[in-house]
Amino acid sequence: MRHAEIKRKTAETDIALTLELNGTGKGKIQSGCGFLDHMLTLFAKHGRFDLALSCTGDTQVDDHHTVEDIGICLGRAFTEALGEKKGIRRYGDTVLPMDETLVLSAVDISGRGGYYGSLEIPTSKVGSFDTELCAEFWIAFAREAGITLHIRKLAGSNSHHIIEGAFKSVARSLRQAVAIDPAFAEDVPSTKGMLG
Repeated sequence: MRHAEIKRKTAETDIALTLELNGTGKGKIQSGCGFLDHMLTLFAKHGRFDLALSCTGDTQVDDHHTVEDIGICLGRAFTEALGEKKGIRRYGDTVLPMDETLVLSAVDISGRGGYYGSLEIPTSKVGSFDTELCAEFWIAFAREAGITLHIRKLAGSNSHHIIEGAFKSVARSLRQAVAIDPAFAEDVPSTKGMLG
């Protein structure tokens, strides 16, 4: 239970992903993009999700398709692993400090996917990674996971820290939101009787 396996193959990427929500934070990530590997390893650790991912992508073009398609697959994995969403806390939020950086994230597992971000990353690259792809990842993830996702940079000047703070903060917010509330273990947390 609370497990998902996603496979997605297109002309641009070939992705296999497994997700265990009730994990211990193990990440085995081979995306073909070193910076994204680092971010997703941190995401697994701070969310206490077990995440395994392999991707072969057209990185000879750039990392865009790889990053976006991994966001799609990770979002679908959350949807599949949550199933009917019975008993989940639904909401989570985290203000995460990382040196000079402070990032707020808030999530609602609403069934209505949307990313609302204001990260203002000061450089166009971190190493070889295009920092604009950070937003592409979260847009794809939030849409496919069916979550409302807000991320705000409250402070920060180092691009690496800002992006890393976002991944850690969102992971911790999701950990709260997917947790089972024992008092409502058989209920879907919505007056509609469903989330979606």
